Amino acid sequence: MLFTNTERKRFVVLGLDGLPASLAIKWTDKLPNLARIAGKCEPIKAELPELSPVNWTSFFTAQKPEKHGLYGFTSIDPQNYTLSINNFEQVLCPTIFDLLGENNLVSKIINLPNTYPAKPLRGMLISGFVADSLEKAVQPPFLLGPLRDAEYQLEADTSRGIMDPDYLFDQVKQTLECRLKALEMLWNDLAWDLFTIVFTETDRLFHFFYPAFEDEAHPLYPKAAEFMHKWDRAIGIVLDKFEALPGKKKLISFADHGFAALETEVDLNTFLAQHGYLSYTHPAKDQWDAAIISPASKAFALDPGRIYIHTSDFARGQVDPAEAEKIATEIAEKLMQLQFNDQQVMESVQTTREAYGDSPIGNPPDLICTAKPGFDLKAKFDRTEIFGFHGRTGTHTVQDAFFYSSDNDQIESMYQTGKMVLDWFNISLPD
Repeated sequence: MLFTNTERKRFVVLGLDGLPASLAIKWTDKLPNLARIAGKCEPIKAELPELSPVNWTSFFTAQKPEKHGLYGFTSIDPQNYTLSINNFEQVLCPTIFDLLGENNLVSKIINLPNTYPAKPLRGMLISGFVADSLEKAVQPPFLLGPLRDAEYQLEADTSRGIMDPDYLFDQVKQTLECRLKALEMLWNDLAWDLFTIVFTETDRLFHFFYPAFEDEAHPLYPKAAEFMHKWDRAIGIVLDKFEALPGKKKLISFADHGFAALETEVDLNTFLAQHGYLSYTHPAKDQWDAAIISPASKAFALDPGRIYIHTSDFARGQVDPAEAEKIATEIAEKLMQLQFNDQQVMESVQTTREAYGDSPIGNPPDLICTAKPGFDLKAKFDRTEIFGFHGRTGTHTVQDAFFYSSDNDQIESMYQTGKMVLDWFNISLPD
């Protein structure tokens, strides 16, 4: 069935990666477009762990991690212990775009994390993080030419980090302009039912300069404010386009997690090594060198707070499955006692069942650690200290993720954002 533009029901998703609701409210007196949406709805909670690929996947599948199978940035090969970056290919259930397409509805998507490499869909897709090849980041392929002509940039270069603020602020300004160019390409024919665009620039800056966005006395505050005004302009463009849409419509805007100023990074592999649960066969060649895990190891961690008991599920694992629960309990108890400057580090350390229920799919961890705000959990293989600073000043939080709905509909956690889309179009999730 063909619909005219006025007959179409439309749903717009504006993603604001990493934006804490509390920080958004602080900026409303300076940013008129953010003020149009901030503080109108209650913040929501990220899925565990509070990472972008996990939570954006929960949005675009309308499922929690135990149903879509993504638990972190990386996966480990149980035979040779090499790490690989997770991407769209590790998502183990249908997406909301699949379900909309089956109902002859069109989706257009810009810069959505964890949709790389792009897959064919009824509509158009420009993948976001971890995309590194424009050729593999677009569907249908004819989009490649116009994007190249527009000098579309997939991702800001953050390699210089905190050492070169001018460069990083310039990079995110460029990617923000690229998102707006793509918006003009994909929006204006109105040949779509669901439109999703994600601005990831705040997350990139918050990791390296978060205090500059909270403290007007910070030396980088002027640069932060300059960027926020450009970002606010981009928000306004999306909101204005939404308001001009004919017919029945709804917009939600949300962040995939919150953010807080960094107290310290906390390396779980160093913790496990110091407590006798992890040993190495030789020094690591880099932070990702999981191949050094020794057969004698009882446990190891992967980003950011995933702990796996080293059973026969792994080629060199020697832990008796009957002992696995006891070892996990010991580790959890010790982690809950971990302190930094007299502050408790962990909010919780949960078992697979506690975090994900009885039948999670994929390769869930045996323990999932959630830190208190300000503590950034890591799982490196080349560090020798549990606590330290490694060039970042901000960290994700489970709580305080920004959320807004144009009809004041309220939800509690991330996966429900995708459910809102399906409900709008009267589509049910498959069993």
